[in-house]
Amino acid sequence: MDKVSTASQPGEVRQDRPLRGKPFPHDKLHPRMYAAELVGTALLVFVGLSLVIALWGHGAPLAGLPIQPGPRRFLNGLLFGSVGAAIAFSKIGRMSGAHINPAMTFAFWLEGKIQWRDAVCYVLAQLFGGAIGAAALVVVWKASGASANWGASLPANGVPEWLPVGGEAVCTFLLVFLIFICAAHKATQPFTPLVNPPLFAVLTWLEAPLSGASANPARSFGPELAAWLWQGWWVYWIGPGLGAAFAVLFLRLGALDGHRPNEARLCHFGHHGATGPSR
Repeated sequence: MDKVSTASQPGEVRQDRPLRGKPFPHDKLHPRMYAAELVGTALLVFVGLSLVIALWGHGAPLAGLPIQPGPRRFLNGLLFGSVGAAIAFSKIGRMSGAHINPAMTFAFWLEGKIQWRDAVCYVLAQLFGGAIGAAALVVVWKASGASANWGASLPANGVPEWLPVGGEAVCTFLLVFLIFICAAHKATQPFTPLVNPPLFAVLTWLEAPLSGASANPARSFGPELAAWLWQGWWVYWIGPGLGAAFAVLFLRLGALDGHRPNEARLCHFGHHGATGPSR
């Protein structure tokens, strides 16, 4: 069998089987895809949180702009979400599906679109990528980055711990829910990554004061490691995990029939998959 094909008849479209929950028996691991997740997550953390530091860090280039905290958070989320979308549309994103988020990989695994072996390797790659991206922040931003804790997510002080957990769960629920809906239909599949900029703009504007609107354990892990700041670290695993699980369950119960993706990817064109380009 051709390594990247499920086609049995001439003219059928070749499919990326590792991201359809059907890995090749003779090719159990897919290191190119894991490497793409590592690089993609490193870029998300470095570029995305560089923008956070630029907006909030002491003495940073954009920190002095006369923008109120609410609109600043909105801009922050819009820029961060745009970085994620750009990575998804890139060659890196096309190769791995551009999860760049353990919660998204968890959701696709629950949906049966990625095998546990690949899912574990994806999450490990994402965590290593988050750490590498945060290390680059330390090298580049120095004092300005330190003043912003390298973009670390922190639960709000003086509130019950379940509130930040709930905030992260809601953010991740909306992320998975909207991506699954877009990825489920051919008309919207090519635009799936464009969910990120407006969604994170609104979430960061409204929810960031509570937990930071991370919705991504790898994005939180990198700066936590760089700042060695572990206050409420578990919030950014439990909350996104619950949100992803509830989103998959909600769609699986038929709340919105037909809104379930066929592949574990955000980018649905020109993807390379495990071993080579599709055709």
